[in-house]
Amino acid sequence: MPAVGTSVARKDGIGKATGSALYADDITFPGMIHGRTIRSTIPRGRVKSIRFDFDTDGFTIVDWHDIVGRNSVDLIEKDQPFLVESEVRHMAEPILLLAHEDRERLNAAHVEIEYEEETPLFDPEQSTVVFKKIDIMKGNPAGALASADLVVEGTYRTGHQEHVYIEPNGVIAVPEDVDGKKGVAIFGSVQCPFYVIKALRCLFGAHPPIRVIQTETGGGFGGKEEYPSMIAGHAAMLALKSGRPVKIIYDRAEDMIATTKRHPAIVRHRTGVTRDGHIVAMDIDVLMDGGAYVTLSPVVLSRGCIHAAGPYRCDNVNIRGRTVFTNTPPNGAFRGFGAPQTEFAVEVQMERIAEALGIDSVEVRRINALRPGDTTATGQKLREDTSALMVLDEAVRRTDFLRKREGYRGTNRALGLSLFYHGAGFTGSGELSLKSKARLDLTPTGVRIATGSTEIGQGTRTTHAQIVSDSLGIPYEDVEVAQPDTARVADSGPTVASRTCMVVGKILEECAHEMKERLNGLSPAEYHTRHGAFSVERMYAPPDWIKWDDATYRGDAYATYGWGCDVAEIEVDPDTFEVRPLKLTAVQEFGRPIHPALAQGQIEGGTAQGLGYALLERVVMRNGAMANAQLTNYTIPTTLDMPELDVVMLENPYPGGPFGAKGLGELPMDGPAPAVVNALRWLGFDVREIPATPELIAGCTATA
Repeated sequence: MPAVGTSVARKDGIGKATGSALYADDITFPGMIHGRTIRSTIPRGRVKSIRFDFDTDGFTIVDWHDIVGRNSVDLIEKDQPFLVESEVRHMAEPILLLAHEDRERLNAAHVEIEYEEETPLFDPEQSTVVFKKIDIMKGNPAGALASADLVVEGTYRTGHQEHVYIEPNGVIAVPEDVDGKKGVAIFGSVQCPFYVIKALRCLFGAHPPIRVIQTETGGGFGGKEEYPSMIAGHAAMLALKSGRPVKIIYDRAEDMIATTKRHPAIVRHRTGVTRDGHIVAMDIDVLMDGGAYVTLSPVVLSRGCIHAAGPYRCDNVNIRGRTVFTNTPPNGAFRGFGAPQTEFAVEVQMERIAEALGIDSVEVRRINALRPGDTTATGQKLREDTSALMVLDEAVRRTDFLRKREGYRGTNRALGLSLFYHGAGFTGSGELSLKSKARLDLTPTGVRIATGSTEIGQGTRTTHAQIVSDSLGIPYEDVEVAQPDTARVADSGPTVASRTCMVVGKILEECAHEMKERLNGLSPAEYHTRHGAFSVERMYAPPDWIKWDDATYRGDAYATYGWGCDVAEIEVDPDTFEVRPLKLTAVQEFGRPIHPALAQGQIEGGTAQGLGYALLERVVMRNGAMANAQLTNYTIPTTLDMPELDVVMLENPYPGGPFGAKGLGELPMDGPAPAVVNALRWLGFDVREIPATPELIAGCTATA
């Protein structure tokens, strides 16, 4: 039986089910001590003095003077220090590191820091420090707006969102000798091991030798893309100064206060339409709050702007975007990477356009939905695997949307719909620049996959093994997956951007085809017995038709797109204004599901996060810090909050993906929030902001 298309047993399933899988906090090393970060208690100012109000005997203490390389996390920019030198730019910014073998003494140690405080900036609309600007222009939007039959305007706001991965951030730094040089190994909960390598090489200069080993990782959602470079640097500095292994594990409160979140956004739309429902012009302004440092804000803004026009055709588009500085903890990667913010705005705008025209919103979407041969806002000509109408028609049919929505008139129930898409892989020329590699090693019993792609719960080990199994023609059980260790695996690029199955899986498929030719009809075991081991390594080659201009944001933004349509059925309590989702139908097309059960799990999980984003997950910021950094008052959906889910997986294969697969991980995040808010509109609530808490809903009345 083929492995691809079958819900085979997970490669990581038994270890996690039995408890034999080891997470960072499960691991100890001889002589290990524990690390702690001393953080700023003001949002802006300068450090005047530091006093240790404890007996420092037995402690390892590190400040910025101990840094031998460059005091900056090497990412897109090098503006964020590992440790404050003088200037404090946000609450909970790292200033000092302490380590001790006794956790109680470590946690009891009190450090008194005196500051010269300055006035902080919290409002992104008042910020004049711009991290990144983007201007996407197509056609003549100003002229088309002037001649449109109707112009609909709207402003939409989305807040922070906390990742709430089940396992907080944690690493262990272990000193080790490599060819006579003092080096360090990092064991930790990470998404992107080679990102950590890059950051630590900047921190330590040309030395010491460094390797990064991913331990079992309890979720990431983007929150363990860039931030582990920071905690790894802290642990490594303590380990090298003390000469002992150092473990740093954040508790939930520290993780929520100190680490990155989804960028808040303000999106303004001006849409020109004809009386018969055709969109003739889109003018869109996107403002994102980057926080105190750049981190990944430029590329989050990039994806957000590229998706800001939604899955709709329009000849005249101007999308202006900027992400700006505030004195709040830096924001970073989060599942969807800017698209949930902008697709929420365009989908709520579409509902209001339909209302203003007196045309049903399903029909307005059908008239304007992208089709094969259409061009996007960046001028990309879409190919045959474009599925906007496919998912829209199936969602409307499956839910009996039009009849059921009409039948709810006059009640406290309603249906809402959203249509969305998501680009798979790095934007534009990003995949070409990455030069991602994957390797297959022949073993005495089969083959071993050696890539830097990480398993963070999404099923990477399993789907990659399925692809190799069928491509090589060997049993799934004969494929093993190496633990990501940067000294032993190929750099396959980061585990982000809905690329791991589609891009890395494609490289592995090609490796397997080459290995099969070299085996010349022998099984791996037979070949190994006769001739010994060998390896096959390949580099990803993006489709040769992709053309992209980073300066103008023109061209082929993504090799392909996943497509989705969500229908949310909700009930609103007339007294408390609490929203109860009753059912959510998620129709999604992502090429081909390699592992149907895992794919369904991705859609269910992303839908749950999207419902939390829509209704529950309000980050309360007070003086530049998260004030509700506990799971008692930062509310995420539980099983009791989740509605009935109907997941529909349609297939429209992408020829450049393994067995026709596209990326899936982020797509489900884009649809739930606008579907819920559009249902609220049918009940008379003009909601243009999320999370749509009862307090917010109570103050809304529907006006076009």
